[in-house]
Amino acid sequence: MVNRIEAKIPRPAKDADAFKGGPEPYVLGVDSLPKRGVPQGRLIQFEHKSTNVYPGTTRDCWLYVPSQYDGQTPASLMVFQDGAYYIGPVVGAPTVFDNLIAAGEMPITIGLFVNPGDIGPGHPVYEGNENNRCFEYDSLGDRYARFVLDELLPVVEKTCKIVSDPAGRAICGMSSGGICAFTAAWERPDAFGKVVSHCGSFTNILGGHVYPSLIRATERKPLRVFLQSGSNDLDTVFGNWPIASRDMAAALAYRDYDHRLVVGEGYHTLKHGGAILPDTLRWLWRDQHAI
Repeated sequence: MVNRIEAKIPRPAKDADAFKGGPEPYVLGVDSLPKRGVPQGRLIQFEHKSTNVYPGTTRDCWLYVPSQYDGQTPASLMVFQDGAYYIGPVVGAPTVFDNLIAAGEMPITIGLFVNPGDIGPGHPVYEGNENNRCFEYDSLGDRYARFVLDELLPVVEKTCKIVSDPAGRAICGMSSGGICAFTAAWERPDAFGKVVSHCGSFTNILGGHVYPSLIRATERKPLRVFLQSGSNDLDTVFGNWPIASRDMAAALAYRDYDHRLVVGEGYHTLKHGGAILPDTLRWLWRDQHAI
């Protein structure tokens, strides 16, 4: 059972890339701020130590349980990489969930916010990395999906019932966490049917630049994909982030995926993605409503 304690102040990942840039014209709107009369869900903090998929890694996790969850009816699920950032004031995802669930604009949804592992195997690309983030998030294949499904969900399901239908399960992330979210759903569309990628690193960090060609060459999978980037996003030796997101969108369009790309004026940050999260979730869950 998850340790039922009030969530401590989230601690962001130590090397969460270049989540920085210049001034951006984005602020949180009313649907991202607490509203009078809207019940607030619980946020429960717990620590997970992997013994199988990423042996030796320890990470902070947070479980959001909406007030409308009755403990009997299985709820939808949304998993966030770099979870501390999504809980924090730039996004305030739990408050967005509170407001949209209460308004009937998304289903009753459990939120699982996961930080990368503090230590463990792998070879960080960026010199001086202090955690397992790059290895976990930028690697291709089904390893991270197996970690969520085989290690984290059993912990969550001791507290909450989760729907088995992949259409009721979403996964989200920023930067390397964004490509990680797509990889998890790409590898396991039987488990995740919805993806949100903010400033996704679909570049050649650990081979992620292959996705546009791979999408074009592969029969369409049952995924709904939301992509966000900024015109001032990264341009590095690994690739150009805005171009990579446009290439992804073009490939998804070629295979007739249910997808959307929103490009703003921002940098490699969550400011734009956070500001539009309410509308993103409305689009993502548009054919499913609160019970």
